[in-house]
Amino acid sequence: MFKSFKTDLKANRRNPQTLMVLFTYRFGNWVHYQVKRRIVKKPLWMLYKVMDLFFVRILSNGELHAQAKIGDYLHLPHGLNGIVISHKAVIGSYATIFHQVTIGGRNGLGEPVIGDRALIGVGAKILGPIWIGNDTNIGAMSVVVKDVPDNASAIGIPARNLLRNEPKEEHAR
Repeated sequence: MFKSFKTDLKANRRNPQTLMVLFTYRFGNWVHYQVKRRIVKKPLWMLYKVMDLFFVRILSNGELHAQAKIGDYLHLPHGLNGIVISHKAVIGSYATIFHQVTIGGRNGLGEPVIGDRALIGVGAKILGPIWIGNDTNIGAMSVVVKDVPDNASAIGIPARNLLRNEPKEEHAR
């Protein structure tokens, strides 16, 4: 929990509200997946639910469920501001998610899996049991309902894939 939060701290240093949201998520994720004893888990889960209500839903106007699996260095440039991430979503490391994004299920079929180093533009919707590859860009206001391969961009409604010739260079954050 603390290792992942340290990486979130590096990625979001200038926004204390975002850090509180990410701390709440990491804490809830730790309680959900790591704490095994019921007598300890129940009060910690109640604490998480209060933090989630206050910091995530009321102050930040978004949803970031503790059951979601999110890698290190999650960057939220505009805070949680309207972002909705489903409880079954999987997001890799070094992801950047702009405001008003929805990552969730579609017709009860399942949730998306997003690879490492994904950049998801403002207002994008990623819906259903799809795979978004590594080093991908999802354009602003795009609606993605089909798989996006590695090293590609998806734009439009519904989104279409544009492949890039050269892979992105590794960058340290």
